[in-house]
Amino acid sequence: MERSKQRAYDYALVIVLGIIIVTGLVILYSTSAYNGKLKFQDSFYYLKKQIFATLLGIAGMWIIARVDYHVWKKWSVPGYLVSVLLGIAVLLIGDEYNGSKRWLSLGPFSFQPSEFAKVAVILFLTYVIMRNVKSMGKFTTVCKIVVSVLPVVGLVGASNLSTAIIILGIAVVLVFVASPKYGQFAWMIFLGCAFMGIFLAMESYRLERLQIWRHPENYEKGYQTLQGLYAIGSGGLFGKGFGSSIQKLGFVPEAQNDMIFSIICEELGLVGASFVLLLFLILIWRFFVIASHAPDLEGALIASGTMAHMMIQVILNIAVVTNTIPNTGITLPFISYGGTSVMFLLFEMGLVLNVSSLVK
Repeated sequence: MERSKQRAYDYALVIVLGIIIVTGLVILYSTSAYNGKLKFQDSFYYLKKQIFATLLGIAGMWIIARVDYHVWKKWSVPGYLVSVLLGIAVLLIGDEYNGSKRWLSLGPFSFQPSEFAKVAVILFLTYVIMRNVKSMGKFTTVCKIVVSVLPVVGLVGASNLSTAIIILGIAVVLVFVASPKYGQFAWMIFLGCAFMGIFLAMESYRLERLQIWRHPENYEKGYQTLQGLYAIGSGGLFGKGFGSSIQKLGFVPEAQNDMIFSIICEELGLVGASFVLLLFLILIWRFFVIASHAPDLEGALIASGTMAHMMIQVILNIAVVTNTIPNTGITLPFISYGGTSVMFLLFEMGLVLNVSSLVK
């Protein structure tokens, strides 16, 4: 691919990302203004915090995009070990919010180590695969690579099952990209399902979620799911109009977080929701193009890992909101409220942009 044409692809990725960020901030304000006014006497409370995190993320993305991605391999193992230590810290001294212990506090600031873990796992698996690239056709090598991320999967999954699923999904996609044999993935899927089954059975509340998923009307904890479905159904084709949601007025708890897609459907209808999904589809397509034209396997793995992260997280969020899968806390990238998520997603964008910029 010609250099000038690849530069155009860089700008295309940045433009689509910019549209998603701006769209997300506008939607976040509409969704969070009521809760912000009610809880903090400031309708811009959530928006201001999200803008601050976004600006920090953009600054980090700009810096990372100018650092050769090959540099990060020497930090991949330390970064992975830090993610494991942070996972242990969450279990021991983490802050609990809405019944989930996922945060660590550093003075006035708090963050979710699980978001850092996603980036760390992408870089760590890229490093491990590159060291074993000649034996990727062996099933034992594939198992060894997947097993290497199980410590962080277990630590993250103890309080955040959806993020654990994302990390496992990233591992599967990266191994798929690097492996010359595809038949072994049937065994990987079987082992993954067995692991998730055991993991679900370890805690009764996870099995309870399966029952709530099947019959949300019979459980108090199914209230959020039902209200989200009401919001989706009431939006129709074109929605009630921007800012006109009824369900965000306390009916959908914490509407600016995991359930924000239901408010998008209510206010903007099927057309608006389809537009948001189209933006994500274009972004994921850009990742695929960059991965396909990466200068080496290492760059392809980094771009593919970011693509897998974005794709799986979007699918999981929408599947939860529409009650296609059991409810588990997962944000909609760049749109749901969450400073840590936005920052580390933008850091990943910086990695992908650097991969793209080195295509000859």
